[in-house]
Amino acid sequence: MDLNDFDYSLPEKLIAQRPRPRRGQSRLLVLYRRDGRIEHRRFTDLHEYLQPGDALIINETRVMPARLLGHRRDTGGKVEILLVRDRGEGRWQFLVKPSRRARPGIEFSFGDGRLICEVEERIGPGEWTGRMRSRENLAKVLEELGQTPLPPYIRRPPDESDRLRYQTVFARQDGAVAAPTAGLHFTRDLLDRISGQGIEIVPILLHVGPGTFRPVKVSDITRHRMEAEFCRISPEAAAAINHARDRGGRIVVVGTTTVRALESRAAGNHAAGPHLEPGEGWTDLFIHPPFSFRLTDALITNFHLPRSTLLMLVSAMAGRELILQAYREAVAEEYLFYSYGDAMLIL
Repeated sequence: MDLNDFDYSLPEKLIAQRPRPRRGQSRLLVLYRRDGRIEHRRFTDLHEYLQPGDALIINETRVMPARLLGHRRDTGGKVEILLVRDRGEGRWQFLVKPSRRARPGIEFSFGDGRLICEVEERIGPGEWTGRMRSRENLAKVLEELGQTPLPPYIRRPPDESDRLRYQTVFARQDGAVAAPTAGLHFTRDLLDRISGQGIEIVPILLHVGPGTFRPVKVSDITRHRMEAEFCRISPEAAAAINHARDRGGRIVVVGTTTVRALESRAAGNHAAGPHLEPGEGWTDLFIHPPFSFRLTDALITNFHLPRSTLLMLVSAMAGRELILQAYREAVAEEYLFYSYGDAMLIL
């Protein structure tokens, strides 16, 4: 398929710059794949669409305060880095802006010298490895100096409220540079209500990397290559998901990141079809039309950027024409789009 097949028009006023005043206040567009029917609800109505025996799959990754603002120690030139991956023993992989400010041996200073980064090796366009050092506890300093890495379409600097709101209530494990945004709508009360209906809430892990913001640059989308991201599915999570399938329950997945983790580990045949293998590793699975989903029965997701891999994933699930029709209606109804925007439930 051609990249232009996944384009649509969006007024800038519908790109959410901040979350709703309270978590859980988002709107919910419900899309039925069978007949194309659309319902307009609130996210707090989600429990009405879930059934006893279903499994709700969430991504428990936690967004790191990965954005650091500082300067070169030799020239004083301003620099911004985005931490991407902890390589252990103080070494990190990161993106640098402007990239011309980096070269091996250069040192960056953050927080008036509380944190020093010595650049080591270039590993890609604008991407380097380096060693962090501090006289204080390194993890504590990174947490204090780092800013929330808001996506580039949010045209304001991050503030303290983003540390809470650009994080799901079930975030547990540091490692993401972007939030699994479909999970941002959930409150503890809603999760308790869902659990009380006999629906098992199953956490898995995929650390969202910077590739989530990178555009597709080839017209033939099948030539696009995803950046690998780390995922982990515990034996307990796999058993719970497989048991739900065996008893006829639906696998309701929260977010495209969670879909990619699940479908990457789908294998073999089980009593009720393909089953989920536990394990951990790196996935570069690119889901686009046509794609045969083996584990995902329903999807909770946000509204995604034109021409993006995330729009291609939801198009693979519901059909490109139906998704674009739903997006046109969402625009007409003035839903809010992207990370801090409203949600869609695909059934």
